[in-house]
Amino acid sequence: MTSSSTRHADPEENPYVEEPPTDFEPVAELSPEAAARQASLLRSAIREHDHRYYVDADPLIADATYDRLFERLRELEAAFDLPTENSPTERVGGEPLDALETVEHVAPMRSIDSAKEADAVREFDERVRRGVADAGFDPESVEYVCEPKFDGLSIEVVYEDGEYVRAATRGDGREGDDVTEQVRTIRSVPGRLRGDPPARLAVRGEVYMPRDAFEAYNEELAERGEEPFANPRNAAAGTLRQLDPAVVAGRPLDVFFFDVLAWDASGNDESAAARPDDHRAEFDAFDRFGLRRTDRVELVDDVEAAIDYRDRLMADRDDLNYEIDGVMISVNDRDARGALGSTSRAPRWAFAYKFPPRTATTTVEGVTVQVGRTGRLTPVAELDPVEVGGVTVSRATLHNPAEIEALGVNVGDRVRIYRAGDVIPYVPEVVEKRSAGTYAFPETCPVCDAPVERDGPLAFCTGGLGCPAQLERAVEHWARRDALDVEGLGPERVERLREAGLVESLPDLYDLSVADLADLEGWGETSAENLIDELEASRDPPLDRFLAGLGIPEVGSTTARALARTFGDLDALLDADEEALREVDDVGPAVAASIRGFLDAPENRAAIEGLRERGVEPQPVEAPAGDGAPLDGLTFVFTGSLSATRDEARALVESHGANATSSVSGNTDYLVAGENPGRSKRADADAEDVPVLAEAEFADLLAGHGIDWPPADGA
Repeated sequence: MTSSSTRHADPEENPYVEEPPTDFEPVAELSPEAAARQASLLRSAIREHDHRYYVDADPLIADATYDRLFERLRELEAAFDLPTENSPTERVGGEPLDALETVEHVAPMRSIDSAKEADAVREFDERVRRGVADAGFDPESVEYVCEPKFDGLSIEVVYEDGEYVRAATRGDGREGDDVTEQVRTIRSVPGRLRGDPPARLAVRGEVYMPRDAFEAYNEELAERGEEPFANPRNAAAGTLRQLDPAVVAGRPLDVFFFDVLAWDASGNDESAAARPDDHRAEFDAFDRFGLRRTDRVELVDDVEAAIDYRDRLMADRDDLNYEIDGVMISVNDRDARGALGSTSRAPRWAFAYKFPPRTATTTVEGVTVQVGRTGRLTPVAELDPVEVGGVTVSRATLHNPAEIEALGVNVGDRVRIYRAGDVIPYVPEVVEKRSAGTYAFPETCPVCDAPVERDGPLAFCTGGLGCPAQLERAVEHWARRDALDVEGLGPERVERLREAGLVESLPDLYDLSVADLADLEGWGETSAENLIDELEASRDPPLDRFLAGLGIPEVGSTTARALARTFGDLDALLDADEEALREVDDVGPAVAASIRGFLDAPENRAAIEGLRERGVEPQPVEAPAGDGAPLDGLTFVFTGSLSATRDEARALVESHGANATSSVSGNTDYLVAGENPGRSKRADADAEDVPVLAEAEFADLLAGHGIDWPPADGA
């Protein structure tokens, strides 16, 4: 069968994607050719890990493993003078999610160089002192601000004239997801600043879920029969990416602010609102403005005191009500920071001294095999509960059958549990063999009893949508807001429908009646009528949403939109071969094969035809083709907030023949800038001599082609 392949690196071809080795041969023993090959594999793998960490919030490896892969790539590039253009070492990893609007940051949100060894911190100090001396500063005057390195989700929050106007996730460092309404619900984020804030203030903060609140919230989830979060960071990240702010408001999030991204005092009393000269004083400004910050900030005058601070904080970490994974050490004086500058990825004036990973030893009491939406089987070790870094762990992933075989693990064995950052605990080794043999991975699906098929190190259920576990996940995916947007089909209700025998395939949704639903536990006539109304409203979906809802591997909303725009209607896509699919933007050979494999699978084709037989007919794209389209040949890029969402703006111009891209280039015809635009696209437009249109000018341009802006609802 066709499995879901990774976008940046195929785990079957790249050893650094799943369970990567980190014991590398000495750099001096490598030939230039071998170094270049290894660097190429590392770049691809790191891009995949960046995507899984920053975009999906579903990392494949532990933080410590990622750090070792990243450091190895940097070693190879430096030792062999390898080209670094577009290398992960020259950029902050990650891309914004398609499901939320994307906004540019007021200033870059860079990553921070890090290590777990004290000697690396001392080397950082030596570089700082050399750099400030070269810039004419007294190296003996260097002071460091030490503070906790929070393990949550980093955000940018912007205030204008003291009023909260915007919040965004870190994303790729230049752009992030617009979470303005979600962050607005966090009680510790002030809607208006106190004191004498500057005219415009952009601050960096960390959203997290307090430990005690996390434990209480997980208990609530368990009582409702829902899957609890693995740890507080996953809880915070998953909550902040919720599309419904009401959901966010119902969850116990909090925030610490810790850095200034931009401070513009123009237009205010500049003497009162002047930016402090050093970072420690900026924390005092946070107090004046009512911005919550940690009370564990210390100013030290040498690197040994910074190292001592880290050791003291590590001893206290289990007593804190929030997760931390190290400490931040940064130069205090802002002028000295400016002289030291930054690389494209990280500032030269800051360093993260990280804590060692947390481990414990316990016994495997059983193995549960879970079934995902694509049929992938994931074995999970059921453990004798053990405390790892202040958190009780009773389950740990075993990844896949190949990992079980490599470990030689079985029920009854004593194993080491590894937990670091936001990665679910996993088993790196068996420390005491107490069983005979290795756990025998099932040959049939534990849910539907269909045969299990191995694909390299992975295993898949071959039952397709006939497997109840895959069916439930498929129905939930179909109902997502960025797919068919059917309210009222959460996990509990989907499970109840399947258990009642009412939904045994995706098309069965459209056979449901109010009478079928009203008698089910937890339903009433009103909720039944509401769901039927929602399903009726989804019978004529746009083609791209229909495709996104099918759950085709590697096809999110952006790729679905590109497929719909290219082929125009469903039948043309169903008939397209891999060569035709590869002509679509962002569809390479692996994605084309994944699409074709999905559409050719009998159970998937039967589901599509069953939906159409029940009156679910995706609407063809009605964009005029070729020279007849009013905007044919034009390319637009959008930045800032507009009267409609940027997804709606892109869809509108594309429906009239234009292209809409995410970055400015020499091929861009117009950059449309709404309110609070980011700086990078404006700078790129200036560099490429691309005209910048205000929203009113954009509306005039469209009106000249007979197109209304903003678009009417549903347009």
